[in-house]
Amino acid sequence: MLAERDRFDVHPAEPSGTGVLLLAGSSGRLETARAELLAAHGARVRAMRWFGGEGQRPAPHEVPIELFAEQLDRLRRECDRVVVFGTSFGAEAALLTATVSPVDAVIAVAPTSVVWAGAHDGAWSSHWTLAGEPVPFVPFMDGWIPDADPPAFRELYASSLQHFAERASAARIAVERIGGEVLLIVGGDDQVWPSDLFAREIVAARRPAGLMTTVIGHPDAGHRLLLPGEEPASGGVHMERGGTAAADAELGERAWPEILRVLGAHG
Repeated sequence: MLAERDRFDVHPAEPSGTGVLLLAGSSGRLETARAELLAAHGARVRAMRWFGGEGQRPAPHEVPIELFAEQLDRLRRECDRVVVFGTSFGAEAALLTATVSPVDAVIAVAPTSVVWAGAHDGAWSSHWTLAGEPVPFVPFMDGWIPDADPPAFRELYASSLQHFAERASAARIAVERIGGEVLLIVGGDDQVWPSDLFAREIVAARRPAGLMTTVIGHPDAGHRLLLPGEEPASGGVHMERGGTAAADAELGERAWPEILRVLGAHG
């Protein structure tokens, strides 16, 4: 059961029939402003905190995928269509959840094509569990030291993916199981992880099945997305995210019409 303080619900004045489960990344925040923006265009939105909340895991480490599936089920009782919209670790959750829980679409900002390791109290395991078992994940290379402050982790993720190629294959998110459309939004200057590379891998995995996958990108944008009217976020994990506020906003302007289309939203 999701505690009241760990969710933010918005009901639109003119419903479009689409329900959206909105997931933030490692910041752990409730995406209240984005939820209200989507609801202004007809979506019924539930933003949720998925770690650090009441009765939840304290970190992105062995978080049950069933947590998201349950909320999608609740939205489907109210709505004709359901969409899961996630950013970064939230995009990882969105894509993985959609492989086991039917959705009409996934919107993934700064996505990954594999499941990654997470840590809690010095113990490494998967970000996620399914039916009580850790989902296969890609670990990180030992001995990596950032060469800047704030640290850019893109090289660590890319190197770990190559070094643990066999484990990466087992940890691949089976995006070909997602029957609904997948919209991927990526910045070419993402310094957190290589989301542009991950997006290409997702497209390649879905293409043989003829599944609809759309990629919206901007070469100078970073890990974060700014939709029309949004302000640059502050806080979160101390790291280099790449991009600029201007480029991140330009990516948002490019992505916004596609987001509205996927949501079946009012223009």
